[in-house]
Amino acid sequence: MRLNPFDTSKIDVGTTGGRGGVGKAGGIGCGTIILAALGYFVFGLDPMQTAATVESVQQGSAEQVPQNEDEQAICSSNAYATETCNALTSLNDTWARVFREQGLGDRFRQPGLRFATANQFQTGCGTGSVGMGPFYCPADQRIYIDVNFYDQLAQMSGNRGDFARYYVVAHEYGHHIQTITGISGQIASAQQQNPRAANQLQVRMELQADCYAGVWAGKNRNLIEPGDIEEGMQAAAAIGDDRLTGGRVSSENFTHGTSAQRSEALRAGLRGDDSVCDQYTNMG
Repeated sequence: MRLNPFDTSKIDVGTTGGRGGVGKAGGIGCGTIILAALGYFVFGLDPMQTAATVESVQQGSAEQVPQNEDEQAICSSNAYATETCNALTSLNDTWARVFREQGLGDRFRQPGLRFATANQFQTGCGTGSVGMGPFYCPADQRIYIDVNFYDQLAQMSGNRGDFARYYVVAHEYGHHIQTITGISGQIASAQQQNPRAANQLQVRMELQADCYAGVWAGKNRNLIEPGDIEEGMQAAAAIGDDRLTGGRVSSENFTHGTSAQRSEALRAGLRGDDSVCDQYTNMG
């Protein structure tokens, strides 16, 4: 995907602190991510806390975030960081325009982006770890990414195309859209009222975020290159609950959707109409 270069005046970027650079925080494997996923699916444990606990055995306590960071240097530190900043700039521009066109410009707020450079770090949602994979924290409205995950994603999906990585960022951005539109709060309330449906409702949230990722790509279709869509579908399928758990977890305990569901949600969004994504969280 031929994205324009990042513009630090249009994005909020930083790191989680620590002594390592972006993409050099240490070898955090899929094993920690899978353990966190299984802990959630099977025992209902918070995946953030599970991953943090696993990593803390080897890595020690969380580190402090440095102040007055050089955003240009952070985004230019390696190819993955540059791609992520390029994507964030495009996502901000695209969704700000969508909100303006719908007369909701005053409701739009940019999310922050923090690259995981400490093995453990503090977020508004609790302790984070580079082993958790990308995530969005609604409490501080930030996206957290360890760029080493992109190599893991390539191993899982079988491709190293840039669109697969952009899909990851766009999906987490989708959770930000859900936060500022109030959808996240509505789902959380519904989960509290009906705990038995909590997983099903979470799946709806994740599929809508996939759909929003597709919307972003669809509204920038002129930048899409041959093979991009296939890369996105492969990435979405690679992180479906059925594939990640390998049959060890029943479908009732899925929280993100199957490979087929995630691919279809991304495809639906590619039409470029964000209203099509309402189907996933419509409580009517």
